[in-house]
Amino acid sequence: MLKQRIQDDMKAALRAGDKRRLGAIRLVLAAIKQREVDERIELDDSEVLAVLDKLVKQRRDAIEQYTKANREDLAEQEGYEVGVCREYLPAPFAEDELPALVEAAITDTGANSMQDMGKVMARIKSQAQGRADLGAVSKLVKERLAG
Repeated sequence: MLKQRIQDDMKAALRAGDKRRLGAIRLVLAAIKQREVDERIELDDSEVLAVLDKLVKQRRDAIEQYTKANREDLAEQEGYEVGVCREYLPAPFAEDELPALVEAAITDTGANSMQDMGKVMARIKSQAQGRADLGAVSKLVKERLAG
């Protein structure tokens, strides 16, 4: 399980005395634990990927804000945390894979208008989780269904 791998990496960072990595991994585990407590469930790998994806998005937004505020030290720390989270996410799609995935989902669902966007996104979400920015996927789907 992915969660177990993250816990094992935390132990390894603790033994190695890598405080920066340990802090980033603890942040990930805290987010996972928070979701488990809130929803009273044990997260499976796909749900852990969703948590990691959300953490990466939050960190990217923070990097943007810190850069605007000329706080490069904080932006660099957030960038490091993004790197740690990325280690547990699957490899991102190649540039030509995402449009092909959108086309396949549209064909499979028989979508032909914006009213079908929910069906298409539901089909894509499980495949793209952690591998692509779902906002960018949504934009591609809108462009394709609009014209």
